[in-house]
Amino acid sequence: MLAVKNLRVEFGPRVIFQDLTFSVGEKERIAFAGHNGAGKSTLMKCIGGVLEPNGGEITKPKHCRIGYLPQEGIHIKGITLFDEAASAFAETRELQQEIARLSAELEKLDPRSAPFSDVLNQIGELELRLEGHDPARMKPKIHAVLSGLGFKPEDFDRDCGEFSGGWQMRIAMAKLFLAEPEVLLLDEPTNHLDINAQRFMEGYLRNYRGAIILISHDRSMMDGLTTRTIAFHHGRAEEFTGNYSSYETQLKERQEVLRKQKIAQDREIAKTEQFINRFRAQANKASQVQSRIKQLAKIERIEIDAEDAVMSFRFPDPPASTHLVAKLEKAAQQYGDPTGKAGGLLTVFKGLDLEVTRGEKIAIVGPNGAGKSTFCRMITGEEAPSSGHHELGPKTLPSFFNQNHADELDPTLTVLETVEKIQTRGSSMPARDVLGCFLFRGDDVFKKIGVLSGGERSRVALVRMLVRPANFLILDEPTNHLDMQSQDILQRALIDYPGTLLIVSHNRAFLDPIVQKTMEFRPGHDPRMFAGNLTYYLDKIEAEENEGPAQATASPAAKASPGQPQMSSKERRQRDAALREKRNKVLKPLQSEFESVEKAIAEFEAAQATLTAHLESPEVMADPDKLRETTQAYEAISQKLEKAYSKWEDLSTRIEKVEAELEG
Repeated sequence: MLAVKNLRVEFGPRVIFQDLTFSVGEKERIAFAGHNGAGKSTLMKCIGGVLEPNGGEITKPKHCRIGYLPQEGIHIKGITLFDEAASAFAETRELQQEIARLSAELEKLDPRSAPFSDVLNQIGELELRLEGHDPARMKPKIHAVLSGLGFKPEDFDRDCGEFSGGWQMRIAMAKLFLAEPEVLLLDEPTNHLDINAQRFMEGYLRNYRGAIILISHDRSMMDGLTTRTIAFHHGRAEEFTGNYSSYETQLKERQEVLRKQKIAQDREIAKTEQFINRFRAQANKASQVQSRIKQLAKIERIEIDAEDAVMSFRFPDPPASTHLVAKLEKAAQQYGDPTGKAGGLLTVFKGLDLEVTRGEKIAIVGPNGAGKSTFCRMITGEEAPSSGHHELGPKTLPSFFNQNHADELDPTLTVLETVEKIQTRGSSMPARDVLGCFLFRGDDVFKKIGVLSGGERSRVALVRMLVRPANFLILDEPTNHLDMQSQDILQRALIDYPGTLLIVSHNRAFLDPIVQKTMEFRPGHDPRMFAGNLTYYLDKIEAEENEGPAQATASPAAKASPGQPQMSSKERRQRDAALREKRNKVLKPLQSEFESVEKAIAEFEAAQATLTAHLESPEVMADPDKLRETTQAYEAISQKLEKAYSKWEDLSTRIEKVEAELEG
């Protein structure tokens, strides 16, 4: 499918790759691994045609299309979301337009003429090609992919330029998924996805028909998708079979073998040097000394990369807190104009009752825009609730990290100065060592904040927060710009952290060993608390989707406090009666209409298949009138089928919405 041969990439005096060679087979799932700066993204840009290598070649068959999703830098505008997604079907649309043009031309020609027969044959060939693209499924597929990645139906007609950077990346991802290139290159695809969009993406990729090359710092996703790992180190590539965890195990084994080989080699070198130094001045040993010197010169020294050394970070000892760390009572957060003017009032959540107690470690999950970041700002006291009550324990000392804090750093200070300025005396680790744990090594610590990339500034903001003593940590997506090694360092530190922790993330492998509870935010629903880690939460959500809402293990966060009044039997009967009435008046008619549309689709598909068979029959092909009549009938049934598919998709969305309201 794809071959990289003797590739060389260099930036000035620095050689990134030299004589790099490997191949990608059909439908393979490959992970690129290595430290930040090892060249993973650079290589992906070369394969994607964005960057020209300095030497070597990348070969592929003519029919092989390569789709590349970079980490950032995509901005689309001047076209609606739906039209941008539909542009993935450029060839399908070109075929449809050409068939329409030739059909219009056909009507002007004499059915008995040779030009008429030629045009008719062209239309027949194009329609056979079009049939392979299955154009009737184009619109439903666009709806399914956009919805799966978190876009709402009302977003489809919006200009792409109205969407922020994270949503721009989702647009690009949707277009790639719809285009289905033979080789799909994804560079950190989870960075801009919430947990629901990531679940959709992983399911889509599991069934993807082409090859996938993936760069990611999400170990769970890599383990679930990849079957081969190519690891980069000092311009060399090593291949490992199995998923990412298997690669890590094999790498440790190889490093241990290499370490033992280096010890043996160092011992032999020391003996040789000792012999040379001892007998250098003796004439009768001159030839032996020269021989040993030549031997030393020929030895290829085994090097152990300092980056492979195990590093660790420990939080400053937090001051003791009271049992109650933070509390919300009937808290609500609303934005906008309560009078209904100037866009109206947006309610993020309301009536939220929650107590956070000493030592709790809670994951915060949910789709973008559901209120996770708003909740974090409110629970720390950074943002007051629009109604209700917020309280911090009398000895609570919070420390909050989110991506926006990176923009508040002083651009004139160096990385080291920024951290030292906030670090207290007597800290367990020097600032420079802490920065080393989070990818700032060597002279990197002397760079000015103003010259750093967005990801680098986020890491500085994270380190700055971590070195400050606190007994209540609130972390909003802390792993977005960390490599695997830095994630492991932070994970071990958070596991050992004796304070209280709230953490927004969808990185399962990172979160699972840390948290004991998961709090879910969903638009239009009360937040819910699950008594388990992220994997436990996802299992429960999947069970709900498969079996219905009767799950006793998840409780609304608003009902988590003791003493909350329970619903009376009369209130429960009234609620059930209202749900039955809504089910009969709203849901059943929608389901009946849905069944009718499904029946119509089956009839249209059968009619389309019959007409296709007629078009291919010698009898119809030989009769221009019958051919024209059959062609027109085929086009008419295709249009009806496309409308039926669109109606099917619309009804499906409406039914899901009503069912969700009934379950809520």
